[in-house]
Amino acid sequence: MLFCVLGSGSRGNATYVEGDSTGVLIDAGFSGREVEGRLEAAGVGLGRLAAILVTHEHGDHLRGVGVLARRHRLPVYISPATLAAASGLGRVPEVREIAAGASFTVGSLEVHPFSVSHDAADPLGFVLSHRGRRVGYCTDTGHVSRLIRHRLAACQGLVLEANHDPVMLKNGPYPPELKQRIASRQGHLSNQDAVDLLCELAARGGGPARVVLAHMSGENNHPDAVMACVRGAPLPDGVRVWLARQDEVGEVIRL
Repeated sequence: MLFCVLGSGSRGNATYVEGDSTGVLIDAGFSGREVEGRLEAAGVGLGRLAAILVTHEHGDHLRGVGVLARRHRLPVYISPATLAAASGLGRVPEVREIAAGASFTVGSLEVHPFSVSHDAADPLGFVLSHRGRRVGYCTDTGHVSRLIRHRLAACQGLVLEANHDPVMLKNGPYPPELKQRIASRQGHLSNQDAVDLLCELAARGGGPARVVLAHMSGENNHPDAVMACVRGAPLPDGVRVWLARQDEVGEVIRL
């Protein structure tokens, strides 16, 4: 398997995951043209795309989904509640409804959706599996539940939210109600939340060895703050951590 975060942040999110010759997008929060360009920059041929998986309806995850689905005749896997709330999706060639806890296959990939905690209609994370390898995707959640811990424990690769530094958020420019929303259980994980989860998974005797920390806020976080948390954590020597950027295509990571 391989995965690549094509870009992540408050202005757009998209991640590519592949097993054998089957590739899927998790979200497409950039314009269709931008996503196509980022796939090309990652060395991924559009002909390998088999589907788009949607986590939730917010624009920074949904913006390019409809365009890409129509242009490349891709099925869109989305929950009924998210579909009802996705006003910017438009008509797509094929909708395949999914639900938390109900696994499905896309080509050679097995996909397991699970519930996360965010202020959206029916937000989901995903674990994608192929021949014993697993990639987890978990962003846009304000709380790490027992279910999330369980689903991510067996993953070798992981895209995990590290959205904000609490001090920067508190002292930042956002209005109080938005700060409260971000820090709430239906908001976003802080840097320390993310690192604590990684340490917990590692302490259980497993956990992911290849991690991309994603959805970093441009106003309430900084790469140095994220990596300071990582460096201060008792993670095993074999764990490698990358930081996803808003305007850069990430490394293609192979498992």
